[in-house]
Amino acid sequence: MNCDVTEQGKAVVVELKEERLDAHNSNEFKSQMLSLFEGGKNNMVINLKGVRFIDSSGLGALVSGFKNATARNGSLKLCGLQPQVKSMFELTRLHRVFEIFPDTEAAVASF
Repeated sequence: MNCDVTEQGKAVVVELKEERLDAHNSNEFKSQMLSLFEGGKNNMVINLKGVRFIDSSGLGALVSGFKNATARNGSLKLCGLQPQVKSMFELTRLHRVFEIFPDTEAAVASF
């Protein structure tokens, strides 16, 4: 899974460098998030600005990350959702679960 991981303020920012988050790469992404959580990074921002397509496996990986963050008294927030991806969150009502921000700066500032 191609992504950039940086620390900004109180959060670690994971910017996906893939156009798709689906069955082919969601397990690898979930493992990368788990590794960060196990390393003590409990507040995470996932930047999806490059992701043009997400399926149920991708959504499941994000929900898994959300649960891991919550279990560690942390938080997982999303930013940069493209229209197609945003519509999937609205269709599945996951936009009511995740805090979604327009950009990384707004998401990091919310911690």
